[in-house]
Amino acid sequence: MKSEKSPRTEDSIESLAPGQSIPLLKALHILTRDGKLNQDSRRKLKQVNHLVQFIEPALRNLTADNPNWTLVDHGAGKSYLGFILADRFVRQHAPEASIICIERREDLTQRARDLASEAGFTQMSFLALTAEDSIASELLPAKVDIVTALHACDTATDDAIRFALSKKAQYVVLVPCCQAEVASLLRQIKQPYDPDPMAELWRRPLHTREFGSHLTNTLRCLQLEAHGYQVNVTELVGWEHAMKNELIIAQRKGKPQRQPAQRLNAILERIGLSALKQRFQVPDFPAATACSEGQ
Repeated sequence: MKSEKSPRTEDSIESLAPGQSIPLLKALHILTRDGKLNQDSRRKLKQVNHLVQFIEPALRNLTADNPNWTLVDHGAGKSYLGFILADRFVRQHAPEASIICIERREDLTQRARDLASEAGFTQMSFLALTAEDSIASELLPAKVDIVTALHACDTATDDAIRFALSKKAQYVVLVPCCQAEVASLLRQIKQPYDPDPMAELWRRPLHTREFGSHLTNTLRCLQLEAHGYQVNVTELVGWEHAMKNELIIAQRKGKPQRQPAQRLNAILERIGLSALKQRFQVPDFPAATACSEGQ
């Protein structure tokens, strides 16, 4: 695609990154034909551009070590993140790298495939799979360097984490969305007169939803730490732009860690959600000896 100057209209310029491809944004229907943004597109573009800024340091580290890295984006939707990463980083700094976008809806996958072919994004490929199915799929490489999931809904984020763990990904970048499973289980274990004062954290319906969301992301962080990742949590953009705004960035640093695994299981047992141990799997550790327990 030929480059064009960024439009100078007041409603679009603040959301564009320097040098961002205007034809690509038009092809993705983020920009209108005359180069403008509506309110929804502005929010979407700002989120993706901010996420790219958070991801770029990891991509630079990977490129320095091995320029032939692979990124897999789960719940890709229209593949906004993949295309913008390819446009802003891969084409200029890592032409040997590859981006694989996974989206369960075949129609969106095919549209993205057609756009990539038309625009010459040869480093990109697209698979119509669920995050869960991708874990065992032979269509994906045995080793993946970075896994992303931007608003992969509910348990799809957990499947993306399982995928990352199975592929021994160096980096995992998540913006979780719609964490409904834990909230649903909290509703099931509610008691009219629960003697445990901690139950007040999720007794009221609104608190059930919000606490369930917070608890889900806490368990995800502990799961990643248990598998040897260093985890940082921040907000993606200002809360005025998105309610589902928590950004989890994890980097593999070493061996699995016993303490976060113990804390994760202790939280599930304390709240009464032991049934979720299968979803938030942690490594198996050998039984501690009396000597090691005293260290």
